[in-house]
Amino acid sequence: MTVLTRRVHRRTAVLVVFEGILILLAIGVAAYIRLGEWTWDVLAHEHGFAKGLILAVVCQSCLYYGDLYNLREVTDRRDLVVRMLHALAAASFVLAVLYFWFPALMIGRGVFVYVAVFVVGLVVAWRVAFDWVVRQIGPRQRLLLVGTGPAAVKLARELFERRHELGLDIVGFVDPDPSRIGQPVLNPGVIGSVEDIPQIVRSRAVDRVVVSLADARGRLPMDKLLDMKLSGVSFDHLASVYEQYTGKIAVEDLRPSWLIFSSGFHGTRVQKVAKRLVDVVAALAGVTIGFPLLVMVGLLVRLTSRGPVLYHQARVGLEGRVFTVHKFRSMRVDAEAGIGPVWARPDGDPRVTRIGRFLRRTRLDELPQLWNVLGGQMSLVGPRPERPEFVQELTREIPFYGQRHVVRPGLTGWAQVNYTYGATKEDALEKLQYDLFYIKNMSLALDFYVIFETVKTVILRRGA
Repeated sequence: MTVLTRRVHRRTAVLVVFEGILILLAIGVAAYIRLGEWTWDVLAHEHGFAKGLILAVVCQSCLYYGDLYNLREVTDRRDLVVRMLHALAAASFVLAVLYFWFPALMIGRGVFVYVAVFVVGLVVAWRVAFDWVVRQIGPRQRLLLVGTGPAAVKLARELFERRHELGLDIVGFVDPDPSRIGQPVLNPGVIGSVEDIPQIVRSRAVDRVVVSLADARGRLPMDKLLDMKLSGVSFDHLASVYEQYTGKIAVEDLRPSWLIFSSGFHGTRVQKVAKRLVDVVAALAGVTIGFPLLVMVGLLVRLTSRGPVLYHQARVGLEGRVFTVHKFRSMRVDAEAGIGPVWARPDGDPRVTRIGRFLRRTRLDELPQLWNVLGGQMSLVGPRPERPEFVQELTREIPFYGQRHVVRPGLTGWAQVNYTYGATKEDALEKLQYDLFYIKNMSLALDFYVIFETVKTVILRRGA
C-alpha cells in the first residue's frame, strides 16, 4: 500500500466516489430536461458521455479546490452550502472559458445551470446522509495507548481532533505505574497497567496497542509485552502510527534505530533520475510559458519600491552545501540593516512592501527559483531551504534537523501544504516532522500530489 493510498482515508474516498456518481447523475438529468428526446442521440453519437465526464471533472475539481473534501474544514451545513456555491461559481467560470475556446465540448446550452441546481441539492443531501451514517457506524479502529509521556499525549490529541475523519477511537491509556489508574490524561484517562493489557484488549475490542518508545525504555516489562504479542495482541510503535495517521514523523519519540530499520529513506537510481528529469522539464516549461508573468512581476517590483528587482540570499541545500537562492524582492532594501537575520513574520511584517505582501500570498516571489531548479541546487518538491544562520541554531536544538539536507530543497514541499506559516523554532520542529515524512516516502506520485495541493494552498491563501 503506497503512502498516497494511506493518506486518502477510506471515508474520504467513499465521499469522493459517491459524490462523483451524484454529479454524473445530475448531468444526465439536466441533459434530459434541457434536450428532451434528443438526449440519447447526443450522449451516444455526439460524444455526450465524454463531454459529461469533462463537466463532472471540472465540477469535482472545483469542489476539491474549495476544500470541500477536507472533513476537518467543512464544519456545518451553512459552511457547506457557501463553499459549494463558491466552487460552482468557479466551475462555471472555468467551463465558460473552456466552451469559448472549444465550443464542441458543450453538451447543450443551459445544461450547466440545471446541473448546478441539482448538484447543490444532491450533494448537500448526500453530505447530511454521509454524516449520519458515519456517526451510526462509529469508529473503524480502536486504539489503546501504552505510555503517558508527552509524545503519547500529543499523538492522542491529534488523533482525537481528527477522529471523525480518520474513523478511530482512543480507548484509553496504559501506564506502567498501577497507582495512576483512573487519572485523567486527555480524553479518556489511564484505564489500566501493563498487566491489564490482555484483559482490556478483549473487553474493549481493541484493534491496535500503540507503545510509546520513550515510555517503554526502562519502564515497560518487555518480556510481558512479548508474551502478549505471542498470544495474539497486536502492537505498534507510536512513531509508526503517528506517521500513518498524521503524515509526519514524531521527532520527540524518535530513536535512530527506528530510522535505520523502518522502510523508506532510500530512493533508487531510476527514481532519482526521473525526479531530476521532471524538475528540468517543468522548470523549462515554467520559464518559457511564464516569461510574460516574470517580466510583469519584475516591473511591478521595480515601479513600487526602490532597489533591485531580485533578491539573492544564501540558503543551505543538498548535503549541507550553501547556495544562492533567487527571489523577487518583497522587502525593503534595508530590511535587515542593523538587526541581522530574523524570522519572517506571517502578517504585519513592517519590512514587507505593499506589492511584496501580494507576491508572498500568491507565491509569485518564488518564481525566479526556477533558475535554481535548472541549476540543480533545488527541486520542484522537497524541504524548503533555510538560511545558514538558522540551520546552525536549529541543528543544535532540534534532533534530526540535519537529516532534511539529504535531498535537494524544493520550491514547495510536504510541510508547505500541510502546515501554516512558520516563523518560530516550534514551527521549524513541526515542519521538520513533515519533511522527514516526505524524505522517508519520497516518490514521483507524492511529488505530483504535493504540486496539486500547492495549487490549492495558493488559491486558498494559506500555508507557507
